[in-house]
Amino acid sequence: MILVDAPRRRCLAVVLAAGEGKRMISGKPKVLHELAGRTMLAHVLAAIAAAGADRIAVVVGVGQEAVAAEAKRAAPEAQIFVQAKPLGTAHAVLAAKAALAEGFDDVLVAFADTPLVRPETFRGLRTALAETGAAVVALGFDAARPEGYGRFILEGDALVAIREHKDLAASELGLNRCNAGLMALAGASALPLLEAIGTANAQKEYYLTDAVGLAHARGLKAAAVTVAGEEVLGVNDREQLATAETVLQTRLRRAAMLAGVTLLDPGSVHFSFDTELAADVTVEPNVFFGPGVRVAGGSTIRAFSHLEGASVGEGCIIGPFARLRPGATLERDVHIGNFVEVKAAMLGAGVKANHLAYIGDATIGARSNIGAGAITCNYNGFAKFKTEVGEAVFIGVNSALVAPVKIGAGAYIGTGSVITENVEANALALARERQVQKPGWASAFRARNRK
Repeated sequence: MILVDAPRRRCLAVVLAAGEGKRMISGKPKVLHELAGRTMLAHVLAAIAAAGADRIAVVVGVGQEAVAAEAKRAAPEAQIFVQAKPLGTAHAVLAAKAALAEGFDDVLVAFADTPLVRPETFRGLRTALAETGAAVVALGFDAARPEGYGRFILEGDALVAIREHKDLAASELGLNRCNAGLMALAGASALPLLEAIGTANAQKEYYLTDAVGLAHARGLKAAAVTVAGEEVLGVNDREQLATAETVLQTRLRRAAMLAGVTLLDPGSVHFSFDTELAADVTVEPNVFFGPGVRVAGGSTIRAFSHLEGASVGEGCIIGPFARLRPGATLERDVHIGNFVEVKAAMLGAGVKANHLAYIGDATIGARSNIGAGAITCNYNGFAKFKTEVGEAVFIGVNSALVAPVKIGAGAYIGTGSVITENVEANALALARERQVQKPGWASAFRARNRK
């Protein structure tokens, strides 16, 4: 007998991103505020994609071109729809009616200001649709203090309605299974249910949650899936944004430690959404990882260092008080010490810059040593220029390499030199005034000034 796999269910995800977010008190749309170096909208789009959505529709408000642009940046294949007036969540979903009408098996509805929902939770909603045959699956959570939240109205295990807090009967106020807002609908019944939703409620809005009651009234099944409350935290103001950041940082730190990373003081380390640390990396307290950082195994990031857009090879030591800026690429066993800054530069294996140096727009050959106070002068006020340093070069203390300039392999740059011309391999380059000594000058100077 030949076994044939069941056809894969096709999924449309509708992401609601039209809210103005006035409580953020910001000139920037709410969903463009960031968590761990990525906008809330981009977090949601990434989770939706990971859950297997075949099509993504993003609903924005009138004049929200910046939100639409971020959606296209984060999910280039996403379709953008505009909600002409803010008339409620069901009305917002129907702004994507053209996509809904294409006939998907599953329709996920997500909110761009609920950025902590995991891909597996979205997949769980889809699984519930498939396994229960429900027309609607709603996501909820149990709250110790449910005031202000819509409630799940259950008859046994069956979900028969979701009631907004303002519309609750007195007997329902004690219910604590709350609505998280997210929902999955069977594609065949999604449009008929959404188009039947009215405004008979305290807010006179088209509530997406009414899809549950309508389904029940039509003899269709509705089901509930619950998760921890922190996963469905909605962000409406700066305080909630900070709370969401704390939750996300806790997740990222835990994932790093489970992957073999040592965090000496986990709570003081800040990760970005895409930070990649290999096993046996050690991170000391008060380290900040901006977006785009990768650190290979056996490296140590010492306290109070700041890394962004940097690649660190095996066995490197960074910091304390070091800064790696975008484009910094370090091969194995590089030492970057206190108050050293590296930007758009490649440092070969075994390079040492142990203190008080700036290396920008440069290539530094393997085993070279950069002395304290040495800098690459890469910018003339209008354009950037490159410095090329060969292998096993010694750059003396307080030297300035004025780009564009090339230093040959094995060369020595004398302390305090300003190098403006290329230096050949294995040469000693000195570029400073010859020392002059005038005996007795200091005594005469003091004597003249005492009169």
